[in-house]
Amino acid sequence: MSSISKKNWTKWHHLLHKELLNNKGYIPAGINMLLSVSGGQDSMAMLIIFNEIKQHHNWSLNVWHGDHKWHNKSTDYAKSLKQFCSQNSIPCFIDYADTVDVASEEKARNWRYEKLHSTAKKLIEKRIPKKDVYIVTGHTSTDNVETFFLNLARGSYYSGLGGIPKKRLLNEKFFLVRPFLIFSRKDTDLICKSLNIPTWVDPSNLDLNIQRNNVRHNIIPVLEKIHPGCSHRISNFIQKMNSYKNEQADLCSLAIKSCTTKNGLNRQLLISVGDEARSTILFNYLKQTYSQQINSKQIKNISEKIYINSSGHVQLSNGFQVLWNQKFINILS
Repeated sequence: MSSISKKNWTKWHHLLHKELLNNKGYIPAGINMLLSVSGGQDSMAMLIIFNEIKQHHNWSLNVWHGDHKWHNKSTDYAKSLKQFCSQNSIPCFIDYADTVDVASEEKARNWRYEKLHSTAKKLIEKRIPKKDVYIVTGHTSTDNVETFFLNLARGSYYSGLGGIPKKRLLNEKFFLVRPFLIFSRKDTDLICKSLNIPTWVDPSNLDLNIQRNNVRHNIIPVLEKIHPGCSHRISNFIQKMNSYKNEQADLCSLAIKSCTTKNGLNRQLLISVGDEARSTILFNYLKQTYSQQINSKQIKNISEKIYINSSGHVQLSNGFQVLWNQKFINILS
């Protein structure tokens, strides 16, 4: 297995470096970085480029890999990745999943983030002097487009059409960042080929029983044939939706503050605004207390009932309910 070769500064290095410099505080200098690396082209391209620009930002790089055991070569892939990291003096942490941990896409995702969180905690405990840890994933703009279609099909509200967030808190402890959203999967393919980066292709990426794979292999290619370049245009639309989502969240925050009393949300104020505004305010109010995903149809139903009926309740999952009377609205568990 060859080690990371010394290459000249490429356009991809430049684009990422410029993106980080133009977004002060997005990924601070002098931190521990924990890169989630599957071994595929996206995460390997991320690993190599971050490793080659780390000295410009005084970062300490670490790799985490999760072996889902979804195919019979997965453990061999994990060993090869660990050897590759060892050759390049990059600490590598590997967790091995039990079947129950990754029995569904959602469970597998939760398992990955749980293990990333626990590994980040270990880094904090071991490193002296102790530095912040940022968790980094290799999601690209192509992943963003796939997520957009999945959320659209599920009936997501506006926030779900804003794509994958570039930065968020994981378990209220560590920042999770996705700097490779500026690149497409075509870009990461070119990066790996141009820099001779080894990759390990997971055969489960071809499993059409996995929803994302169906979108990736069956839906987007057809749309690209009908309207070439649509993925790029959809990615631009997602960015606009994300800006709209952020603007809307700021306005909603002000609206919620003006409607909030010690007895709950002022129903009379809320029903005085239009259907769309009322639904948007309710959606953001619910998010403050209710952590489960809620779609646009549910929000519209709750909004209409609150407007039409002077009192009532709507039962949500996990024992939560929206309860209201003529004057106030509350979320109870």
